[in-house]
Amino acid sequence: MISGTGKDAPRRCIGVFDSGLGGLTVVRRLLAELPGEDIVYLGDSARVPYGTKSAQTVRTFAAEDAAWLMRHEPKLVVVACNTASAYAVEHLRATLPVPVVDVIAPGARRAVALAGGRPIGVIATEGTIASGAYQQAVAEAGSTGALLTGSCPLLVPIVEEGRDEDDPIVLAVLSGYLRALQRARPAVMILGCTHYPLLAGAIAKLMGPHVQLVDSGQATALEVAEALATANLRNPRPAGGRLKCHCTDNAERFAAVASRFLGRPVEQVQWVGTDELTGPSPCRSCP
Repeated sequence: MISGTGKDAPRRCIGVFDSGLGGLTVVRRLLAELPGEDIVYLGDSARVPYGTKSAQTVRTFAAEDAAWLMRHEPKLVVVACNTASAYAVEHLRATLPVPVVDVIAPGARRAVALAGGRPIGVIATEGTIASGAYQQAVAEAGSTGALLTGSCPLLVPIVEEGRDEDDPIVLAVLSGYLRALQRARPAVMILGCTHYPLLAGAIAKLMGPHVQLVDSGQATALEVAEALATANLRNPRPAGGRLKCHCTDNAERFAAVASRFLGRPVEQVQWVGTDELTGPSPCRSCP
């Protein structure tokens, strides 16, 4: 069984997966917080989006993504997809032999701490909102204020098209999605999809200076750092961590667009066929 323990464990990689490109905003935060760590990233771009699929389909895809990552013997797995975090994280924690960190609970805890009992807003994909995961996570974090939610299904394709924050189409779509939240005036708003940080400037402008935005990727990176430190799994190397990117469709396009999410050039992306994800698991404890 692959284990996160052992004398070589701190030098093992962190495994990260998402339905596509968005999880690279989480990787960007991980690289900033943990510059000595190696990261293996899988973007399931052939089966994106997860946000409009059924809960069972998302659980199946997430289990396959995680099982593929286990071939790289990670010391920890990050579910860098809000929809997969909502529907699959408990199953992954029960079946994987390494710690699993999601992107919902860290953002919820950060938002509750900032809100101080005042209303909290969440914008996310349809699947994430419908799952009730943020509603549960915010409640478990001790919120005493109202929770306001809004699904924004068009934002993911808009971001992946490469449109800028000041693009009239971006502003028009955001204005429609945010109208009810603007009227409600939450104190804090969670960007509940890993694509949304790329539109944070436009969202902040439309919501106004009284609303603090929470990037769940940043909150997740801090929790990963804490989890590794607590388990004595931090890589002793202070910098120089390597990033290996893999995707399940059109590696050239993935590499071209990935730099926008990552904030730096992505020199190489390796293609992985979906048949490799659905093949036999390399670990008995994996799904």
